[in-house]
Amino acid sequence: MLAVALLALASLGSLFVGVSHLTPAGLLARDENQLMILWESRLPRLLAILLAGSTLSVGGLVMMSLTRNRFVTPSTAGTAESASLGVLVATVFFGAEAVGVKMVVATLFALLGTGIFLALLRRLTFADIIVVPLVGIMFGGVISALTTFFAYRADLLQTLAAWTSGEFSGVLKGRYELLWITAAVALVGYLFADRFTLAGLGRDFAVNLGVHYDRVVTTGLVLVSVITAVVVVTVGHIPFLALVVPNLVTLLLGDNLRRVLPVTALAGAFFVLCCDVVGRTIRYPYEIPVETIAGVVGGALFIHLVLRARRKAA
Repeated sequence: MLAVALLALASLGSLFVGVSHLTPAGLLARDENQLMILWESRLPRLLAILLAGSTLSVGGLVMMSLTRNRFVTPSTAGTAESASLGVLVATVFFGAEAVGVKMVVATLFALLGTGIFLALLRRLTFADIIVVPLVGIMFGGVISALTTFFAYRADLLQTLAAWTSGEFSGVLKGRYELLWITAAVALVGYLFADRFTLAGLGRDFAVNLGVHYDRVVTTGLVLVSVITAVVVVTVGHIPFLALVVPNLVTLLLGDNLRRVLPVTALAGAFFVLCCDVVGRTIRYPYEIPVETIAGVVGGALFIHLVLRARRKAA
């Protein structure tokens, strides 16, 4: 309850942060201009932040559990980069305005890229779990390089950057509603939480308990791919969010998904909200994209988690 109250207070405060003038007194006085800013910009932006932050963190938690590696998430398995490639392909063949098509194609590419990464891992043996996300980061880098090359050849570099750069300044009413799909998908993830937990214990253990291991893993990867693709299409890529938030929560509360999934969702929403508010205020009246703030903070936390894992292994 404390976490919910804290998120609610932070969310309320964020509504009054920005270049356009918005005050509680003005809203109570029913100032038409301020009411328009609230309903057309600030509230949609807040909802987009909460939905993207919470659901992407849930996706990271599910992927981390299914792969049995704390450092394998959409940020380190090529999932987000594959979704970006899907956005480019959909833009080339169907145009920049075909948002629904972009979502479907990005989801398929995210699922394909994740599958290729997992197939690659099955062919390789690593003694150190830290090597796995490093391979994923390199794999994602290759996909990102291919995406940049094809975007350059198609003269779509600026368009691609606009679609995949993680920031919320362009979110308005009518431009974020696809994110409600991720909320529905995250709810499905909660319903499957117990099966994901069992699958995370290994194939043999899960099968002995009557769990259809392959079906559960496939379901989880589809959920993660849908969440990642919709977030990338709607607000862009937010680095390290799906990695650091689930790791910090599970370090505190354990690995039972049904127990930690709601907390992970709240923590992810709070993390992105804080990054957005910092980005709006640190160089006011200009904005720094959430992608930049999350990359700096998340990167530092990622290094801390890696060093902690190495000390624990030693």
